[in-house]
Amino acid sequence: MNIQTHHTIDRTLCGEPIMVENGTSHVRMECTEEMGADSSGLIHGGFIFGLADYAAMLAVNHPNVVLGAAETRFLKPSRIGNTLVAKAHDTTPHERKHTVHVDVFCEDEQVFTGTFTCFVTPNHILADG
Repeated sequence: MNIQTHHTIDRTLCGEPIMVENGTSHVRMECTEEMGADSSGLIHGGFIFGLADYAAMLAVNHPNVVLGAAETRFLKPSRIGNTLVAKAHDTTPHERKHTVHVDVFCEDEQVFTGTFTCFVTPNHILADG
């Protein structure tokens, strides 16, 4: 895998890439106790969103990719101990504006879906000028 973006992200919180190639990525995340929202073991949706966002960034796989917008739906709850896999596909490769579709699964059940609008900027978003 030739990963060109988000090199210092904490993969324990956003997932571990298992495939990155040609506008597609798959990222796996173990749902840990630290992600729990309450005593029932429910995972906070922000971690699932972070997994999906990271998968979208890897599908574009450019050093200057940033998220501009997202339209998402949480379909089922996730729990501590679940293993989630995000599958992302860039539907508009080779453009400055990328539309990336991401689905997240727990085994065979879809738990999240989203469309992420990503931009590739000429320079890093925090660069002066």
